[in-house]
Amino acid sequence: MTSPWNGRFSCFDLVARTADCARTIVYAGDVEIGGDDFVVMAGPCAVESERQLLLTAETVAAAGAQVLRGGAYKPRSSPYSFQGLGLEGLKILRKAREETGLAIVTEVMSEQDVDLVAEYADLLQVGTRSMENYALLEKLGECGRPVLLKRGMTATLEELPRSAQVIALSGNRQIVLCERGIRTFETATRNTLDIAAVPVLKTVSHLPVIVDPSHAAGVRCLVPVLARVAAVAGADGLLVEVHPSPDEAMSDGAQSLTFGGFRGMMGDLQPCLEIRDADRRPVPQRVRPRLVAAGGSE
Repeated sequence: MTSPWNGRFSCFDLVARTADCARTIVYAGDVEIGGDDFVVMAGPCAVESERQLLLTAETVAAAGAQVLRGGAYKPRSSPYSFQGLGLEGLKILRKAREETGLAIVTEVMSEQDVDLVAEYADLLQVGTRSMENYALLEKLGECGRPVLLKRGMTATLEELPRSAQVIALSGNRQIVLCERGIRTFETATRNTLDIAAVPVLKTVSHLPVIVDPSHAAGVRCLVPVLARVAAVAGADGLLVEVHPSPDEAMSDGAQSLTFGGFRGMMGDLQPCLEIRDADRRPVPQRVRPRLVAAGGSE
């Protein structure tokens, strides 16, 4: 069936869906993103301490998460907010991977930090503010690690694959797209979840698509609801913020799930995943990273 959008997106030829490449699997460590499994990435917005992160890692792993998220470098709106632990945070993330087996996703903010972060992370996140940082995107094209590319808060759906194309043109086709809500006139939520982005992106691109319900909602009680919506819409996974004591979190506590809330969300997802899996998609093409071990070199 001809897509009504393909004429607008086919120019991004390395990330556009074609008859020969309808779906791609991207590997974050041993975790397949874009396959039949629904991949949940969970953890705190920011790495605050070793105890906080290890406790969260053990909890989300036991509940079914496959990837641990945690910010070592934080692009905060205020210069007076917690900016992250930097290298110390990366080392804590690595320890959490060693103890739990979870793959690691963390944000990289500058092209100067790509090589360092790639030594510790299995999946490098490009935050919403960096979606059009082309120097960073080009450097990520050379790093050999898969990239989680978040949609900019004011970006159109055409601009997101354009940024993915920059990474792909620089040599890296291991890209996961992330819908995290866009800025609109609505103020009841932190952002407005553009759920239509999921089926549109799945139609025009072969790349995996996940949803970040935490940043879309900004309100803890809405996160499980938006997570279920994402699953039914056909997303390949979620990026969710979880904290042992959200009210004491240094970053994004209002939208972070408690441990009990995360376990409840995971249980409530099951009926939605059955709906998602009822409509099987084409057999995916697997794309493995060039770097196979953290801290390794090509």
